[in-house]
Amino acid sequence: METFEDDIAIDGIDEEVAAQRLNFGLWRKLGSYLLPYKKELAWLGFFAFLTAAADVALPLVPAGAIDEVIANGENASFGPWIALFLAATVAMAFSVGGFIWMGGKLRAHLSHDIRRDGFANLQRLSFSFYDHRPVGWLMARMTSDCDRLANIFAWGFLDLIWGTSMMLGITTVMLVMNPKLALMILCTIPVIAVLSAKFQKKILRSAREVRRTNSRITGAFNEAIMGVLTSKAFVREDENLNDFQRLTSQMLSSSVTNQLQAAVYVPLILTLASLAMGMVLAFGGLDLAGGFITAGALVAFLQYARLFFDPIEQLGRWFAEMQMAQASAERIISLVQAEPEIKDDQDVLAAMAVQRDAPPRENVAADGGPKGIQSIELKNVSFYYTPDQPVLKNINITVNAGETIAVVGPTGGGKSTLISIVCRFYEPTSGQVLIDGIDYRRRSLHWLQSNLGMVLQSSHIFSGSIMENIRYGRLEATDEEVKAAAALAGADEFIEAMEEGYNTDVGETGGRLSAGQKQLVSYARAILADPLILIMDEATSSVDTETERRIQRGLENVLSGRICFVIAHRLSTIRNADRIVVMEGGEITEVGTHDELVKLGGHYYELYRQQSLQDSTKQVAGWDEASQQRA
Repeated sequence: METFEDDIAIDGIDEEVAAQRLNFGLWRKLGSYLLPYKKELAWLGFFAFLTAAADVALPLVPAGAIDEVIANGENASFGPWIALFLAATVAMAFSVGGFIWMGGKLRAHLSHDIRRDGFANLQRLSFSFYDHRPVGWLMARMTSDCDRLANIFAWGFLDLIWGTSMMLGITTVMLVMNPKLALMILCTIPVIAVLSAKFQKKILRSAREVRRTNSRITGAFNEAIMGVLTSKAFVREDENLNDFQRLTSQMLSSSVTNQLQAAVYVPLILTLASLAMGMVLAFGGLDLAGGFITAGALVAFLQYARLFFDPIEQLGRWFAEMQMAQASAERIISLVQAEPEIKDDQDVLAAMAVQRDAPPRENVAADGGPKGIQSIELKNVSFYYTPDQPVLKNINITVNAGETIAVVGPTGGGKSTLISIVCRFYEPTSGQVLIDGIDYRRRSLHWLQSNLGMVLQSSHIFSGSIMENIRYGRLEATDEEVKAAAALAGADEFIEAMEEGYNTDVGETGGRLSAGQKQLVSYARAILADPLILIMDEATSSVDTETERRIQRGLENVLSGRICFVIAHRLSTIRNADRIVVMEGGEITEVGTHDELVKLGGHYYELYRQQSLQDSTKQVAGWDEASQQRA
């Protein structure tokens, strides 16, 4: 479970520094999402201004009618005031409908664009980005944080234009009608500014805690759903519920604190409004008695005094919401602008651009890489996640086209990390990975990883049909090519036995397929991709021995001229590998063929002997059980 300190480290936010004030630079960065929608913004601003103009005009109607009655009695003429009222009402109806339509449209566009950029950047980021960021952290940013920011920009812009226009319009009318009473109302603005500054830090701090806890809850949801089988197997439902209740209680406490601060801030604005209206009523009544102001003007002034604080209240709510949304803004920006640790340098990008513009050359791919690979060499490669914990130490190995290299060793020996270095999911801390004698950092990252085929122990299957999942390896492949790949992988038999065959819906994450069927589909997908480098990580762990033999026979043709790395614990599956690399403690301790390593009598021999004994024991147990059943 994440801790408070872990989450601060994930977000990269210094609470004490960031909570001091609104980060206008941050909001300017996010404001760039408004630039493509200048026309929508202009319309939204127009509707906001028209709404404010109608609001300012409406109090003039009763004021004028009252003065007309006082001045002319039964001969009073209401025609102009009725016309003004109808015009203001029609304008109000039109503008409200307009800003609801335009504001909703703008909000939808902004939410779409922020999510699009966030997801696009997630695709570019290196694997190290995901090492310390839980799924819940990412989901919260792509969902609730995006919605929050879209609301702030769309409706906040509307409130800003409407509120500013209202305050300027009302201030102008009040100063014209009675400067003394107008100044009584305007003198409350400095007090409001002081209160806003005082509440800013508190609201922002509590808002961050709300967003942080929300991320943890989302992560807990995801973890509980993904691990439901394990939870039931170990009867962990009550403990999981208690952990979740602790998080939701923390969320409740943080949310209540945040809402309480906002609830105190806004009523303070209303209290100041009431005091100002009281002063207007008292001094305005004296002026009315002295004949310095008409009854209609006083009525209008009281209405304006009330209306003057409506936009202040609304802008105050918007300000408080901005405080709360800044926590979301910080997290969204950290996601959208995160830079991948592993990427092509400027020289590689320049070379790729030249290659794209140049005429096609034989044996050169469009992104500058070779169309074939003759060798991969790891030269003095070392790697660590943290300097005091080396994972790989001085690895030296060369693999040529057409060779299959098996990597074995105890858990934690560095096997998977070695493969990740080869695939450039991570880069060596020291040393080089050479492809045909050239450091792979001088080649296109896209070229290398688009020529990888991977079959993992836990194969990921996407929602959709079996056909779509296999075609994921090469989207332009025909149905016949998909079926041929499935036949090579040994998957065609179980697929054709299904009622809908290749069109069978596999369900979410392949839930309708067994573990073995998922691996076969994953094999077919890798074969269809026709990769230069094939990576197999315990890729036959979930299939039976006969299916495994079928896969190996199918791969014999597929692997011709290619480089293959196999991570295996079941040593019987790698006896025919060209070389077997034994790793312990991040170092290569033995290299050779199966027969050579058995004769050597080292760690590989001990592993092979133990597995052979286990297999023999299981076989004898199977014979005994069969004999008892026959008896």
